[in-house]
Amino acid sequence: MALLEVKHLKKYFKVPTGINHAVDDVSFTVEKGETLGVVGESGCGKSTMGRTIIHLQDATDGQIFLNGEDITRVRGRELRRIREKMQIVFQDPYSSLNPRFRVEETIREPLKHSGRFGDRAALNEETNRLMELVGIDERLRQSYPHELDGGRRQRVGIARALALNPEFVVCDEPVSALDVSIQAQVLNLLMELQEKTQTAYMFVTHDLSVVRYISNHICVMYLGQLVEKAPTEALFRETLHPYTKALLSAIPSIDIDHPMKRVMLKGEITSPINPAPGCRFAARCPYASARCREQQTLREAAKDHYVACCRMEEIN
Repeated sequence: MALLEVKHLKKYFKVPTGINHAVDDVSFTVEKGETLGVVGESGCGKSTMGRTIIHLQDATDGQIFLNGEDITRVRGRELRRIREKMQIVFQDPYSSLNPRFRVEETIREPLKHSGRFGDRAALNEETNRLMELVGIDERLRQSYPHELDGGRRQRVGIARALALNPEFVVCDEPVSALDVSIQAQVLNLLMELQEKTQTAYMFVTHDLSVVRYISNHICVMYLGQLVEKAPTEALFRETLHPYTKALLSAIPSIDIDHPMKRVMLKGEITSPINPAPGCRFAARCPYASARCREQQTLREAAKDHYVACCRMEEIN
């Protein structure tokens, strides 16, 4: 049984001109101790999907299962219990921290509200353990967020997310606001912690070179829908969807003898507001035909490799 199972998840928003289909009929599973990478352009619904799964916002339709338990509509005490098992590391390590809390207060806060620790000594001991776990120096425990650099702030955010030993963590572009050298440190930290705790991650990013490094499986999103889903190495070895091909071609290469052939996308991006049936990528796809106006669904092209493209066999 998968740790997390998402079935036909939808998240719509009412806007003055209609209904924004931010997440539209998305299904996938995440196993314990594994990382699911979710990639796509800005605005495709990656972060919205993560926030909906952990109940920062309510789902419009669909089901979410954690360890086989349906948690789609939990409320009150049940929601609080579930939130201890599902956490998030936010994209911006500055705005996600309370500027009036020192480092130790930020990390201690979830521990204190959980009621698991009987006295202050136990709270301090666990706070110290978490700071050591994520590599925060003792001298920084009385520092405020504005006194830290981006990497240290993100370490504080990671410590806070892992404070109650969650089973599933959404990493919402946790390294996109950091320098390249700091990115590598934070990624290595997340992978080391995963080995120790067997926590499952959903790693949201637009950087395919990063997601290849950290993920076991990858989902590619376009305007709220999954267009390709596969194990990481299978996706990079045999890319099947035209949109995924375009994303991969944008990865910088250091091989000057065999440069990557760029796929230049043209045309207008389809609006996610009241979208018409059919492939939402068709307006920019060089292989689009009349068949693409029909409803596209994920189908298995190879073992565990799913693609939503009616012309897949013709273009590969």
